[in-house]
Amino acid sequence: MEFENEVALVTGAAGSIGRGIAQRLVRSGAKVFITDLKQDALDQVCAELGPNSRGLAADVTSHEQVVRVVAAAVDAFGDRIDVLVNVAGATGEGGPVENLAIETWNLVFAVNCTGTFLFTRQVVPLMKKAGSGSIVNFSSKSGKTGSALMSAYSSAKAAIIGFTQALAHELAPHHVRVNCVCPGITEETGVWKNVSSDYVKNMNLPMSEVVKKFTAKVPLGRLARIDDVVNVVCFLASSQADYMTGQAINISGGREMH
Repeated sequence: MEFENEVALVTGAAGSIGRGIAQRLVRSGAKVFITDLKQDALDQVCAELGPNSRGLAADVTSHEQVVRVVAAAVDAFGDRIDVLVNVAGATGEGGPVENLAIETWNLVFAVNCTGTFLFTRQVVPLMKKAGSGSIVNFSSKSGKTGSALMSAYSSAKAAIIGFTQALAHELAPHHVRVNCVCPGITEETGVWKNVSSDYVKNMNLPMSEVVKKFTAKVPLGRLARIDDVVNVVCFLASSQADYMTGQAINISGGREMH
């Protein structure tokens, strides 16, 4: 089993992608600690995952709460975290930049960027002590090529790529790898729900036409599925990707090719 005897921490784990990653890691032998905003949602996920999982609710933008989550993970599964997957993110309300609220901009950067930074900062000393580790961050297709009416989200996800590359250089001497994934629009996710609703409102189109517009741009002719993202994340987290660091991997059906 690829992750046998390893400990993984997954943020944003009550959402569809985070839950899918946690499920795959547990099935592959890992002990998994999960976090998200609501404890009852985490309890439900842990009930599905079984005895090799624990969860604690936290706001990823709060340093104190992040410290508590990492301490709880260490207490639950030993003085180590081998894998960190920073899934937690927020799109904010989309629309023309002149209508973008300062509060929305700040929230999007706080959740996507500050949250990723805080968990990484807290976990890195454990990985350095162990002399190994893998961090997988979540960027987006929009972090490679910005998306109209999503300026805050595109900017924050571009920042994640820069953060990932900087850490890959910094942590390589400690045998800690840092990569990120850049999914396109993914079915059955909160991001797709928010983005599609914003486009329905801003473009005055029915949902069926919004779906057609998005899929028409994808060479493989469909939106991403949860498993498409889970497969790549778990590959990057595993020893099969031991020679990969600093990469921003597209999961976009060919829509993004750089």
